[in-house]
Amino acid sequence: MTTGRLSAQSAVTLVLVAAVTAIGTYAVPAGAGQRLFTDAAQCAAGVLAAVVCFAAGRDRSGHRRRWRILLGTGLAGFAVVRLWWTISDVLERTREVAADLTDIGVLALPVFTVLALVAGSMALPRPVQASLRRDRIVLVIDSVLIAGSLLALVWSAVPRRIFDEVGENPWIVGFAAAYPVADLLIAVMVVLLLATRPASRAARVPLRLTALAMLALGVSDTLRLLQLSSGVLTPVESAGYLLGPALLALAAISNPGLGEPSLDEHAEAEWLHLLLPYVPVVATGVVIAVRTGTGGQLTSYEAYLGWLGLGLVVARQMFTIVDNTVLLARVSEGQQRLHHQAYHDSLTGLANRALFRERLVLALDAYRHRGVPVALLFADLDDFKLINDSFGHAMGDRLLRAIGDRLVAAAGPGALVARLGGDEFAVLLDHRAADAEPAGHRILAALREPFVIDGHTVGVSASLGLVVPEPGDIELSADTLLRRADAAMYVSKRRGKNALARYSGGADGGPNADLPHLLARALSGAPAAAGFEVYYQPIVRLTDGAIVAVEALARWTDPVAGPVDPDVFVTVAERTGLVAAIDDFVLDRACADAAGLANTYGRPIDVHVNVSAARLGQHGLEEAVAQALDRHNVRPSRLVVEITETRRIPDMPRAIEVAERLRRRGVRVALDDFGSGYNALAQLHSLPVDIVKLDSSLTDVDVSPERAGALCRSVLAICAELGIAVVAEGIETPARAHALAALGCHLGQGYLFGQPGPVHRLTATIPAQPSPHPSKHLAS
Repeated sequence: MTTGRLSAQSAVTLVLVAAVTAIGTYAVPAGAGQRLFTDAAQCAAGVLAAVVCFAAGRDRSGHRRRWRILLGTGLAGFAVVRLWWTISDVLERTREVAADLTDIGVLALPVFTVLALVAGSMALPRPVQASLRRDRIVLVIDSVLIAGSLLALVWSAVPRRIFDEVGENPWIVGFAAAYPVADLLIAVMVVLLLATRPASRAARVPLRLTALAMLALGVSDTLRLLQLSSGVLTPVESAGYLLGPALLALAAISNPGLGEPSLDEHAEAEWLHLLLPYVPVVATGVVIAVRTGTGGQLTSYEAYLGWLGLGLVVARQMFTIVDNTVLLARVSEGQQRLHHQAYHDSLTGLANRALFRERLVLALDAYRHRGVPVALLFADLDDFKLINDSFGHAMGDRLLRAIGDRLVAAAGPGALVARLGGDEFAVLLDHRAADAEPAGHRILAALREPFVIDGHTVGVSASLGLVVPEPGDIELSADTLLRRADAAMYVSKRRGKNALARYSGGADGGPNADLPHLLARALSGAPAAAGFEVYYQPIVRLTDGAIVAVEALARWTDPVAGPVDPDVFVTVAERTGLVAAIDDFVLDRACADAAGLANTYGRPIDVHVNVSAARLGQHGLEEAVAQALDRHNVRPSRLVVEITETRRIPDMPRAIEVAERLRRRGVRVALDDFGSGYNALAQLHSLPVDIVKLDSSLTDVDVSPERAGALCRSVLAICAELGIAVVAEGIETPARAHALAALGCHLGQGYLFGQPGPVHRLTATIPAQPSPHPSKHLAS
């Protein structure tokens, strides 16, 4: 219900109550007629309010339905008592109007109102969550505690003669006093809910209307108590019995929208929840202490209220202790959960990099000071990306969890298995060198067993690197040990994957030196000064052997590790995010050497430069190409950007845009190693390319003329249809060169025409090759 509509209904309600009160006061004669009118009007108000509450509850569910039904039940009890009074007024017009024991029925309204508030409080939970049952009990205790303290204050402040004039029958007085006491209790409960249950402004509307209803009922109940001996209330004095049910009906038809309170409201409400119950208790204690200190005597009622307050304070403290205990337990549990999340992988539950490094540092300390053996295995799954691409990442995640479980079982007790990220795992062993390698082979054997995931049988292999500290490595750090294990793992991949390689380099280098660290250091400054060079390999026209282009290739001879295989350092660069630095170095050096290449061959020739596929969809490539061309004054048409297919292009739409912009600039685009990488035909369909370089696995037509020849002819036909030039790679024999030329391939590259070499060693022509007999490479 909107605020405007509720305001209009409230105004109408007040007008009706005022009209009925005015009619009872001025139009109905005083005495029995006026009493009958007021009782009938109150009965009608109760019936209408109950019907409204029941109707409102029928349209809602849960706690919002429950508190409206309870409120309607209380109003129905109120209406029944008023109906009894009305019937009595009709049957016995001269009956006594003093209160009697039948008034107990009127208590149905406050009792069910309390139950409604308790039920409704569940829709307005405390800012700091606790048990709902305990929360409701605490709400009742706080309400009784505050109401009792306020009663004690009133009892102490009001002169005794007022209560002496009320009446002599203690039971009747007690029942009559129960009404205003109940009204006070409900009003206190409403104030507590408003103060300690922060919510939206709309959610406070029914509570405020309930508070106003209790105020109206409380005024009339108090006046009735004070006039108990006569039992006569004027229509104006009993107007609260009309206004109270009407306001409760308005509370029932309001439609609160519970909002999320702010953090400031949370903190303020929790402080109020803790302090508010004790404010009246302290005030009452001060008043009683002052009275007894000045020689006054406590009445029996004050003593009862005092003992009641003391018991409630003790009970309240018990619940506070329970709340604090629960809160501390939750804090401890949260700290443990955060600690576990900080040191464990969320997917597999294994230790993460932070915990693994911490344990590795401790293991190295034990090795240095107490001679405790330590060994480190670094495992990288082979071609795991293909599994994600084939079956989806969800299945890949389940497979990683299964791999983690199998690693833990294979590593044995005492070993720490960690997932360092992606498809990388590490195992910390307390084994000596003689026992570490068997442990690594045991892990390899365990991973070779197929995994059954969601009904699919999946095979997995891994490349393992093992490092065991040497006797002289006293100052070996955890980071250095991890890098050495990583370097050994790359050696395993270089040997064909699915194998174990042990780090055999010394502390300062060797064949398995710390390649990630050395590579990062080499590329952080001037790559040429750190041993990087650019070699060139000719691309020739197969019909006459003329050199038409050269491919620029990176080579690296590290001062520490010596010559490093290109496959190894390129793989390391791709994994460590350094491949862009290598690409830019080769691009710049190739453009710088363009003039020397033109002098060598007597004419300008094309230069092919490799670029990682992962970089094609990233920022920086276009800028690097433009800067290199402008810096060395090279025509864009002389540059060919070769997209290597060692990695999938992460953002194909952006890669297509970059390739198109490069082509508009005049730079040509080629697909390198076509047929060996990721979705070769899909990339040929999607990417705008000018050249396709056939991988050597498709060019061995002299060895397998039928199968390889059929594949090669198909690719050549597709490329011819698309207007794409084809370069055959891996040509090492004249027979293969002539066989490819016979199939219609016009360009080739391979050791037959020259190995890669520095620019100053290139020659203008290639040695003439003997022409083989056609039958030798086309037959059978």
